[in-house]
Amino acid sequence: MSAPHSSPPKAAATLEISRQLLAHGIQPTPQRIEIASVFLCGDVHLSAEQVIARVAGNGRPVSKATVYNTLGLFRERGLLSQVSVDSTRVFYDSNTSPHYHFFNVDTGVLTDGDGPLPTLETLPAPPPGTMTEAVDVVIRVRNGPTPAT
Repeated sequence: MSAPHSSPPKAAATLEISRQLLAHGIQPTPQRIEIASVFLCGDVHLSAEQVIARVAGNGRPVSKATVYNTLGLFRERGLLSQVSVDSTRVFYDSNTSPHYHFFNVDTGVLTDGDGPLPTLETLPAPPPGTMTEAVDVVIRVRNGPTPAT
């Protein structure tokens, strides 16, 4: 799911975003506030390129490096989660609670699953000296035939 284009944050929104960043141990800067405003407007799944386009669309372009570094920091501090849908595509998700995703390979859209988490009866043991950090579930789907009416 992607929220509509967000506009530049207003003063009250900027203050709230700054508080959320500080609560996650992130020093607010104008660029970080601008990038966070794209995600904190709702349940959003965006690639770094989509973030760059949205921020630029708000009239405040930031460098590609700044966006990638900021998204990495937000992920490290738990403000966003990262979803890899294949070896070349990564999305950043504003919903950090446990959930699964559907990725439409025809449209390139990532959406949240809305049912209970799928269960994995037998998760293999990790290699010696390691531990399981997370299990991500991305269900890849394609557009099907249009039903006849």
